[in-house]
Parts: sequence; structure tokens; C-alpha cells
Amino acid sequence: MTADKKQFKSKTYYKWKERIKLIASYAFLIAVALFILIPFYVIFITSFKTRVEAISIPFTWLPREGWHLDGYANVLLTDASGGGAGPSTILRGFRNTMIITIPATLSGLLTSALSAYAFAKLRFRGKKVSFALLLATMMIPGIIMLVPSYMIYDALGLVDTFFPLIVPGMFGAAAAVFFLRQYFQGIPDELIEAARIDGMSEFGIFFKIMMPLSKPALLAQGILGFIGGYNDYFGPLLYLHNPKRYTLQIALAYFEGTYVFDWPTVMAGAVITLVPTIVIFLAAQKYFVEGITMTGIK
Repeated sequence: MTADKKQFKSKTYYKWKERIKLIASYAFLIAVALFILIPFYVIFITSFKTRVEAISIPFTWLPREGWHLDGYANVLLTDASGGGAGPSTILRGFRNTMIITIPATLSGLLTSALSAYAFAKLRFRGKKVSFALLLATMMIPGIIMLVPSYMIYDALGLVDTFFPLIVPGMFGAAAAVFFLRQYFQGIPDELIEAARIDGMSEFGIFFKIMMPLSKPALLAQGILGFIGGYNDYFGPLLYLHNPKRYTLQIALAYFEGTYVFDWPTVMAGAVITLVPTIVIFLAAQKYFVEGITMTGIK
């Protein structure tokens, strides 16, 4: 009987210990989530306040004077602080960002996938050496290439155009090639061999077999590439001089400088800037997570 009581107490102690660990884990995760989400909430709620309430102390977690849309009206209708043609700095910057980001993302994803397919499924001399050299380029800090790149584009007369921001991204990225190669290696070789026996070309195998089976990985890398281009600040700041060509991030910086004392308008611009990336991630969240987690599993 004594042994049974000791065993019961031991089990009870173990259960309570596990519950305490679980509660502590959830408490920590909730605290981290709040630490990340509260700044976004402050941005969102401030965009609906009046100018006076936005700078008042103490901070109010909800608008006391009602929900106002003046900040959004300033952003979308009346602002032209960037100095270019058009009614809205933010909308003009968004248009320019899409012109730069969409072609670079789509073309870069295609070229990265083609390279990854070659490294994963084709046999050719020097494949391992070529792939090692490709990975070695990831070790080179990008800041080293800024001055030579700028000198080349300046000599070609391409500074203050979209060319330096679009064309390099259209040739893919080493990181995307690496992750897509890992995903492609998980696709059975027997499937590809059967397609070759049936007379399908390598491009046919790539577009009709590899691409449909790799949708999660392609979407994940596409989202990462799009967000990287969408949030790029230094590249446009370096190459673009005309306010009419400013991208969204540069336009937002100038916009903030113009409305430095109008926090609802500044926060409204920030909210509008955040919306596209949040919508894309929520719409493709399932594929994004699957593409990241399945990479490297054979």
C-alpha cells in the first residue's frame, strides 16, 4: 500500500510539473506575441485618432474622441509631399514599388527554380563545384558590391532609373536556388525517369511535373522575394533621385518628414503600407509554412 501511495504521489507530482511547464511556456509565448503585436496596435489605433489626441499624454488604447479617417484622407487624396506629379505620395510609391518588385520576383523565381532543378535532377560535369561556388557567393557581404555596381550603372547612364533595381533580381538568388534544390531533391527520381522514357523534354518535366509538385516551395520563395523587394529601402535610396520614381519605402520616409507633427496621417500611411504584405501572407500562409517546413525533407 505504501508503494502504491508513493507511485501515486510520483505520478501526481509529474503531472503538476508538466502542467507548470506548459503554463510557463504559454505565458512566455503570449508575452512575446504581445511584445511584437502591441507596436502594430499602437500604429493602427493612432491612425484613427485626432491630431491632438494622438500627441496627448497619457496614451489612450482607444480613441476617446471617436474614430476619425482624416489621416487616411490625407494619405490617399490630398498628399503630394514627395514633390512628384500625382495626388498621393504613398500611392505613387506603391505603384513604383509594384513596377520594380513584381517583374523581379516572378522572373527571379523562374530562373532560381530552373537552376535548382538543374542542380537537383540533372547530371553534368562540375555540378558540385558550381553549386559550391554558388553557395560561396552567399558569404560575400552585399555592401562590398555597392560601389562597383553604382559605378557601372552610372557609366551606362542607368542611375535614376528602375533598371538597377529590376534586372539583377530577375536572375534569381542563391538562397532561393538552395532552398528550391532541397525541395526538388525530395521529389522521386523514378517519376522523372518515367517522364523521360515517355519522351518528355527536360523543360516539359520542369513545367508539367516539377512546378506543380513544388507549389508550396515556390510560393514560399516568391513571398520572401516579394517582401524583400517591397521593403527594400537602401537600393531605391541609392539609385533613385527623381521624386516621381520614389518607391513606397522612400516615399514613406519623405511623407513622415512632411507630416512630422501629424501622427494620425503618418500612422495611416504606415498602415496602408503594411496591408499588402499582411494580405499576401494570410492568403498564402498554408503554402508558405508547408514550403518552409518541407524544404530539405527527402
